[in-house]
Amino acid sequence: MEIDGSVALVTGANRGLGRAYARELVRRGAAKVYGAARDVTAVTQPGVTPVGLDITDPELVAEVAVRCADVSLLVNNAGVMQASTFIGAPSLDAARLEMETNYFGTLRMCRAFAPVLAANGGGAIVNMLSVTSFAARPLAWWRLGSLCDYRHSCDRVFPGRREGTCVLRGRAGPVVGRRGRRLAHLRLAPRRACCSSSRG
Repeated sequence: MEIDGSVALVTGANRGLGRAYARELVRRGAAKVYGAARDVTAVTQPGVTPVGLDITDPELVAEVAVRCADVSLLVNNAGVMQASTFIGAPSLDAARLEMETNYFGTLRMCRAFAPVLAANGGGAIVNMLSVTSFAARPLAWWRLGSLCDYRHSCDRVFPGRREGTCVLRGRAGPVVGRRGRRLAHLRLAPRRACCSSSRG
């Protein structure tokens, strides 16, 4: 699809890769860019419309889908990393939060916005993944990757092609920011990562 003239919604747009995506979409000529975050005051990029959204809240997701009914491009970027271990963690709370956000939250957004994109003649959904989703490792930090890769189930079951919607997976390497700080020597600037994935 063409970014120029599109209406985009980016989750997790308050910092890092999400902020860079929102900024780049504005630069590339999107007619409107919604920047979604739990704290709307943190979405401050010029040309981006702040939207309060917690993707773990079904009612709020449904409300935003109604409010942003002109969206033709959805970038599912919001995610969490608790860096807890499988066995040593004191409870399953961290694992539940990661699954609720990275898997169910993303799936919830796909389900809510599928009819929106279809009603607008189709469009695109980009599900951002951790580069660590290429491999599952026993170390706690890498666990997020294997969990995040569940996001790809959205494009396996999503009937978007019949509705003119393309579903894509994006994988960025370690990005400058809180989640990428452990691999400082490999980190990309967020703008460089999002520019690479938005070409074409």
